[in-house]
Amino acid sequence: MTQNRPAPRTPHVHHPLFARFYARFSTSADTRGGLGALRTELLAGLTGRVVEIGAGNGLNFAHYPAGVTEVVAVEPEPHLRRLAEEAGRRAAVPVTVLPGTAEALPGPDGSFDAAVASLVLCTVRNVPEVLAELRRVLRPGGELRFFEHGAADTPGLARVQRGLDRTVWPLLFGGCHTSRTPLAAIEAAGFDLVSYRSFDVPEQGPRLPSSPCVLGTARR
Repeated sequence: MTQNRPAPRTPHVHHPLFARFYARFSTSADTRGGLGALRTELLAGLTGRVVEIGAGNGLNFAHYPAGVTEVVAVEPEPHLRRLAEEAGRRAAVPVTVLPGTAEALPGPDGSFDAAVASLVLCTVRNVPEVLAELRRVLRPGGELRFFEHGAADTPGLARVQRGLDRTVWPLLFGGCHTSRTPLAAIEAAGFDLVSYRSFDVPEQGPRLPSSPCVLGTARR
């Protein structure tokens, strides 16, 4: 039975200082830190209708390939959403930016060909609920493209991450958590992992709490 949810109310997500910091930092990281190339890799080959959660300031939009017929992007933070709307107007593919959170996505069951989660599972309030929503709106066989940071594979950094998550990190970085396990969460939500690779950002220099990353594809 197809479920078509009513439009979700706009939640109270407001991080004005972090939003402005993120908008400046992320733009610099795209051009100087190599994140732009990772966004291109993340989105390569996508076609049809795509839902993107936590679109931030819309930096993914310029990297969507021509085969994408529509992007429906959800962003709850007002300042970042305004920037995403501006980026959407410049994009080569049709982009609609909506308020709301990933726990209540617009659209009926199976209404999207692909979903994109890019540096967002670290901040959502309920990871299993978000992934269940993504699975709901994806058609059977649809792809989830993900680029996330998460728990370190070394005991020392993993301890640091857990300590930061219990104290200052979420307060300073808009609700971000460094020690979540995106691959395990995606599998637990019923997705089949197709391919992925793990790496650090930045690749050179000191390993930061947010450095361990994974980029890949899962299928509904």
